[in-house]
Amino acid sequence: MAHCNHRCVAVEITSQSSPECGKNLPMWAQACEFAYNMHVCASAEKRQVRREQAVYAIRPVPKHYAWGSHRTLQHVFHLDEHETQQPLAEMWFSGHAQSPSPIMVDGVEQPLTSMIERNPIDMVGRRGSEEFGPVLPYLFKLICATEPLSLQVHPVAFQARAGFNEENRAGIPLNAPERSFKDINAKSEMVVALEPFLAAVGFSTRTFALRNLELLRLPVAQRMVEALNSTATQSAGESFVMADEMMPIASAVWSPARKRLFRAFHAAITAQETDPQELLDDLQHARSLTEHTRNDLAFDFAIRAAKAFPGDTSSLALLMMNPVRLEEGQSVFLPTGTPHAYIYGTAAEIMTNSDNVLRAGLTVKHKDIVNLLQCLDCRTSTPVDPSNSQIATMLMRDLAFYKPNVSEYMLAYGQVDVQHEPWPVINALAKRYDSLVRQISGHTPFPHSGPRVVVCTQGSVQVISEADSRVLHQGDAVFVPASDGWAHVEAVIDGEGEPQGKYLVASTPF
Repeated sequence: MAHCNHRCVAVEITSQSSPECGKNLPMWAQACEFAYNMHVCASAEKRQVRREQAVYAIRPVPKHYAWGSHRTLQHVFHLDEHETQQPLAEMWFSGHAQSPSPIMVDGVEQPLTSMIERNPIDMVGRRGSEEFGPVLPYLFKLICATEPLSLQVHPVAFQARAGFNEENRAGIPLNAPERSFKDINAKSEMVVALEPFLAAVGFSTRTFALRNLELLRLPVAQRMVEALNSTATQSAGESFVMADEMMPIASAVWSPARKRLFRAFHAAITAQETDPQELLDDLQHARSLTEHTRNDLAFDFAIRAAKAFPGDTSSLALLMMNPVRLEEGQSVFLPTGTPHAYIYGTAAEIMTNSDNVLRAGLTVKHKDIVNLLQCLDCRTSTPVDPSNSQIATMLMRDLAFYKPNVSEYMLAYGQVDVQHEPWPVINALAKRYDSLVRQISGHTPFPHSGPRVVVCTQGSVQVISEADSRVLHQGDAVFVPASDGWAHVEAVIDGEGEPQGKYLVASTPF
């Protein structure tokens, strides 16, 4: 029995199912042929149904926070004047139960979560369904910060489950502002800058922190210096007993260096508010005394924070952390437990499907210092970017792939151009990271079996899958189900859109 290519199988079925077909075959062969034809007919019918709508338009969920912009995301997504009346901070392409994105199904909007629950194999794939359940494994956002947003940490899995169950037992509604744990999932995340983006990420070295804090005259800064110079046996004394009581159980095996960092961070986030002008003046005076670029940047971050949140001594914690400046296309990955604060800029952000946030300061939202300190990773580390083996970055001529060491997500950022002009972003990435990024050519290595979200961020692009093709203009987005197989993005060449475009693709790494 001959098998033909799937694109012409419907024609072959017609000839094989004719009245004369197989009449001279033995009964068992006729039965086998009948079963085969029924299977292929059903597959062809399924493909035909899927082709009628193989790719779904998806609409992001807007999130309005005080640190957002009145212009940037509104421009990208062509929002009306009503949407510009309050700052727009994030646009979620989401399968999270609390804020699911609507997708267009046969002309009717339906929550993405409902579509996945009804048909998880088709929507997110067999592997994704078996590993994560009938859910979208990632949460994908575009964010824009015009001022610093909260100093925060995300929990690991067991802490998320424990916190979620504890808040449920306490009767705290899932949408309550004082709720910290919205789900049972751990939360790591990765940021790819769409324009210059500033962030404080993880703890820097003790030397770096002392060099900054010793320039300050504020009592809380002097206490942080004392904490960083403390010994492992000082916990029994009065000076840091409160901090030591808030350390997690695991601190019993911590090194003295980790305990010192914990105490200094604790001092910054638990101190009473100080005089706003005194805090700002002291930071600006210290900034004038620094001699190193990284220290300058750390003070710039702290000064921004002190202006945005007057009197909040949490801004001093930024002087202990790694200051990061990303240019377009550059990325940083944040493992669970990593303290961080985004300072300014526009970026794509992808994370595990979780909205668990523990805040320490620099926010008008609920703070949960007790749980944050239980989840805090107090090890010093350099930011996880393409120079670190924990995140793989692959470059094509006009496309960059970012794959951290997680199973839930990866991200791609690219440009298309009918003139095939080289994209400066790729050249800049290759120059900065040199041999640390992998240069690839040939077929685009997009995952073929997972759920994908494609967003056009500028100009126009054409999304082509096995069963569908869509032209996207700036602000448009589609959800490509796992069952659609391969998909790629091309320039629009038939006059339906602009000759150049930029886009993002969120996906699982399989």
